[in-house]
Amino acid sequence: MTLEFEAVIGLEIHAELETRSKMFCACLVVDPTQSEPNIAVCPVCSGMPGVLPVINQRAVEYGLRVAIALDCEIASASIFARKNYFYPDLPKGYQISQYEEPLARNGRITILTSQGEKMIRIRRVHLEEDTGKLTHVNGEPILPVDGSASETGGYSLVDLNRAGVPLLEIVSEPDMHTAEEVRAYAMALRSLLRYLGVNSGDMQKGVMRIEPNVSIRPVGSQALGTRTEIKNLNSLRALERGVAFEIQRQSGVLRSGRSVTQETRGWNEALGETFAQRSKEDADDYRYFPEPDLPPLVVDTGWIQQIREALPELPNMRFHRFQIQYSLSSYDAGVLTEEMAVADYFEQAVRTSPHIPPKNIANWLTGDLFGLFNQTGTPFDPARLVPESLASLVGLVLAGEINQATAKTVLSEMFETGKSPQDIVQERGLRQVSDAGLIAGWVRQVLADHPDQVKGYLAGKETLSRWLFGQVMRLGKGQANPQVVQQELDRQLAEMKNSANL
Repeated sequence: MTLEFEAVIGLEIHAELETRSKMFCACLVVDPTQSEPNIAVCPVCSGMPGVLPVINQRAVEYGLRVAIALDCEIASASIFARKNYFYPDLPKGYQISQYEEPLARNGRITILTSQGEKMIRIRRVHLEEDTGKLTHVNGEPILPVDGSASETGGYSLVDLNRAGVPLLEIVSEPDMHTAEEVRAYAMALRSLLRYLGVNSGDMQKGVMRIEPNVSIRPVGSQALGTRTEIKNLNSLRALERGVAFEIQRQSGVLRSGRSVTQETRGWNEALGETFAQRSKEDADDYRYFPEPDLPPLVVDTGWIQQIREALPELPNMRFHRFQIQYSLSSYDAGVLTEEMAVADYFEQAVRTSPHIPPKNIANWLTGDLFGLFNQTGTPFDPARLVPESLASLVGLVLAGEINQATAKTVLSEMFETGKSPQDIVQERGLRQVSDAGLIAGWVRQVLADHPDQVKGYLAGKETLSRWLFGQVMRLGKGQANPQVVQQELDRQLAEMKNSANL
């Protein structure tokens, strides 16, 4: 009998906080994809001897926003510590982080999966500083004892612009068991961070990095297996694929009678597989001890309450409200509330046209309008097409003034020009034709012009009626009312069939 396994997965998510300056110094936070290397560096973040760090109050505020939104227990005092390890992009030889006494503990977040909602526990939320960035030239470097670059290994360039940028690390409990749950958790947390205005969620720029810890165990067992950690995944696709691969790999290892090695693994996107990087460190390996240059971080309870009261409506709360208030499906509510800008846009469109069913506006927003943004490769931008214009377009369709096909054409022009749908319809003469007499004439003309197709229909090839319908719509230049066309076509074909049977 084949032994069945289940995965046990926890996630560490590192999110850069969108403050103006770094965590412990006054250097500006710059976009690493747009800035020259090493232009935002000072003695503090470059690790010069004798300098003193100072805690960034805005970073603490942002950390508290997240911890409160995750329903965490906020520590009355948290301690910064030195996490010691050597790496070329860590100038001090240690990272200032929190470990034993973090900013917050014991939170939770609800995720939505194909099996319904599930609550994931949050173990800890803590503040730390980011490292710099290495760029490897000609592959991973091999550094000899004298520090020179090996002839075969290449060399690395260090950019310290990112060194010292505020990071918030959010660590879950190992409550996930599938790659789907892992993706749903990351999406829910990303959405939360964006709603709170503390992180852009732009994973391609590295502002949010995910590290899943994966182990497997026999189904029914409560013991935890040996875990591996996949480092620095920067897309939801890589996260889902990496976790799925690692579950399969570890299952194969155990089925073969071998043991899983505790280690850190990387992800090769091209090959679609993880690979060993180094043996996994434990907390003892980092030799944590309290940062001697920083006092305990004591947060005033009044400040915490002010932050709590200023929080926006959170994604999960809005998700449930949209279903109740607007009679939307779970799927529609999920798509609309994933991003605050989209949810705000939808509600503004609904408010401007209370006579239009919200479902119709949701369909046009998440279908056709999203499609136009995807085609242009641009992120959703409410200024591109104001909510009132989209609602007006939907209103024209529901009123029968234009049909669906014409509305799609109008929407494309609205997207390009910013004009109102009424102006476009008027300027281009696109108003829908519902005149029964005119449409009856178009149907007669199409039936007369295509006798072979009519003969085939009368002989039993009833699918030809769809082709004939298309010809009538073409003759009407796409402006004919489809319902009226269908009714009239069915009527005239039925008359022909009756005459043929006499």
